[in-house]
Formats: sequence, C-alpha cells, structure tokens
Amino acid sequence: MMAKPAVAVLGIFVADLAFKAKRLPVMGETILGDGFKDGPGGKGSNQVVAAARAGADARMITRIGRDTFGAMAQKTWAAHGVNTSAVILDDSLPTGAAFIFVSTETGNNAIIVESGAAASLSPADVAAAEPVIADAKVFITQFEQPIETAMAGLRLARKHGAITILNPAPAVPVDDTIFPLCDYVTPNETEAASLTGLPVETEAQALAAARALIAKGAKNAVITLGEKGALLHGEAGTLMVPAFPVAKVVDTTGAGDAFNGGFALALAEGQSPADAVRFGCALAGLSVQKPGTAPAMPTRAEIDALLAKR
Repeated sequence: MMAKPAVAVLGIFVADLAFKAKRLPVMGETILGDGFKDGPGGKGSNQVVAAARAGADARMITRIGRDTFGAMAQKTWAAHGVNTSAVILDDSLPTGAAFIFVSTETGNNAIIVESGAAASLSPADVAAAEPVIADAKVFITQFEQPIETAMAGLRLARKHGAITILNPAPAVPVDDTIFPLCDYVTPNETEAASLTGLPVETEAQALAAARALIAKGAKNAVITLGEKGALLHGEAGTLMVPAFPVAKVVDTTGAGDAFNGGFALALAEGQSPADAVRFGCALAGLSVQKPGTAPAMPTRAEIDALLAKR
C-alpha cells in the first residue's frame, strides 16, 4: 500500500457556535433564532480535516487551550487521523471560538472569529514544527494566526521543497513580501479585491485581480468564485473551472476550506494544477450540501463519485 501524501497545515482551531436566523439583528435588537449548533471549526483545522478525509497524511500545526473546546479539537483530529505532534497545549490561554450567522433564506454566512491561544502562534512554534513540515509535499496556511508566523511557515516549507499555498483569509492588510513565498494564493472574491484594490465580480475582473497577485510575486493565483467555480492563472496556465451542480445549498460556511484542503491534497498526489482545482471544486460542492464545517467535509469515495459524473 502506497504511503499517503503529506499535507502540513499551519492554522487555528476554533469552536464554531452557529446560529440560524432569517437575518442578523441590528445594534441593540434581539431576535429569535431558527436553530443552533456547536462544532469544530477554524480555517486551518477545517482544511486539515478536509485533506485527511480526502486521503492525505494530514498534519496540524497550532495552539489550543486545555479546556472543553480544546478537547473538542483533539477529538475531531483523532476521529480523522490527523497528525497532532505539532499541536501545542497552552496552559494560560483558551481555545478560540467563532460566532457564525447562517441565513435560513440563502444558506450564506457571516462570521466573527476570536483565535484564542492560536493568536499567540509564533515563528518559534513554526521552527519547532520543522520535522512535521520537512517531508510534507504541500504546506498551507492562512491569516487567522499572526502574519509573521504564516510567513515563517512558508519560508520553512520552501526550504524543504514543499509546494506552498497561502489562503489569505480573513482579508487583512499584508506586506507584498509574502507573495514571492507562495506557489499558489487562493483568495475568494472579497479577499482578492482587498489584496489588489480591484473589483472582483466577474470572471474578467477575477482574471485582472489574479494578474495583479502574480505581479506581486505569487507564482499562481486561484480565485474562488462561489457558485461560479474557480479561476486558475499563473505559471500553471489560465483556466476557469465551473462549480459542480448543487441540488440545495444548506450551509456555505466551510466551502472555501473544503476547496483548499482538497486542492492541497490533489497537488500532493501529483495531480495537475487544473485537476487539483477541479478536485477542490468537487469538495466545495459536496460540503455546502451539509450543515457545519469540519463535519461537512466529504469522503474520498464521495469526491471520486462526483468527479466521475462530470
């Protein structure tokens, strides 16, 4: 049996506290909700679970607290076979949490994240995780932990020859020196607009934004466009990959993480960039048909079955 390809993820875990309602309340208002659920979340954790369920030797690099939410994280990773040798248990800070509003009308979401212990992730923590990164085929990180820590991870991954992916979420101001460290930058429309200062509402505008990201130093840009699919542009060529048909959108909260985890795993397997984008789109399409984030990540059998239909 062939060894699973290794994907290392530097990011955060938070407990998702999801509230369903027709709309968000205005300031000073209280409204009745239409449902509540808690569960595992955080972009890094969602991505590592997505990669693991798709077939990766998935490795998590983060900090969590010694508390109830931290126990939720450990249970989640254990259930999916995630390597946690680079997870630090923090005795002084709590595990993070996220407030998630999910519209009962559209399935779309709005989120507030507090990173908790993971907000103190440092370049020194990354250096300590070198054994986990050293033989990884792909390394992926985001902006929910400090940016200097993300950059340290990208540099270390580059040192060891891993494919580097930056998922620049949430959108925050960032120095352009981060982009030359990236083989792939994978923003959604909002994040791409924030990073480039360009509108991203059409495929043509997405391509202009992708070109701007390449001009900043990234080798490739993959801009995810929700129900439209994803645009790949850069050294790997230019290709618009349409989204997979979805019978009913239940919850879009983890769609971007599903895409990134699947994209990373596909690249680690040696799939072409175009096929890796298709693979990521398949994960995203499957994930939005279930509630939640990590619990909505599809299995490899589900992914392969969907890809076989196209």
